[in-house]
Amino acid sequence: MTRTTTRLLMSLALSIIPALTAAQMPPTPTPGPEHAVLKEDVGTWDASIEMMMPGGPPSPPSKGVEVNSMGCNGLCLVTDFKGEMMGGPFQGHGVATWDPVKKKYVGSWSDSMAPGLSLTEATWDPAKKTMNGTMDTPDGSGGTAKMRSAVEYTAGKRVFTMFMAGPDGKEMPTIRITYTKRP
Repeated sequence: MTRTTTRLLMSLALSIIPALTAAQMPPTPTPGPEHAVLKEDVGTWDASIEMMMPGGPPSPPSKGVEVNSMGCNGLCLVTDFKGEMMGGPFQGHGVATWDPVKKKYVGSWSDSMAPGLSLTEATWDPAKKTMNGTMDTPDGSGGTAKMRSAVEYTAGKRVFTMFMAGPDGKEMPTIRITYTKRP
């Protein structure tokens, strides 16, 4: 876009915006019951991390801490994770929210082991107290990999399991994180 086109569009936008009345402006979103599901994760959680390799036992658990807060006036969950994974330091940061158009929870995730941004979608099963989702993540070779996740909730605990295709093409668990909420 040229500078002239940019200036023209900015001028047009600035002339239209003041003409809009309050009745024409969309309502400001407010948190609803879907956001209350996200709010359950608010707080500090101690994490026990197990990596699973094809055909072998889970790795010895490593430790981490996840801190979650609600942002955007209660519309999104902001996650910060610090710990150890595969013998080295690990950091991750995510944002999740409810998408009323898709009727799904959507989010983004970036961490110190991935070369880019991962995008997530999930649904909540209130009967099973489980969040079931998918993640499209950079695979390190310029493409993307699709993973599936399940997060099972119980009082003061949650267990996150990530699944992906193994060497034989069959789905297998690759990581399990057991979270315990601090008082």
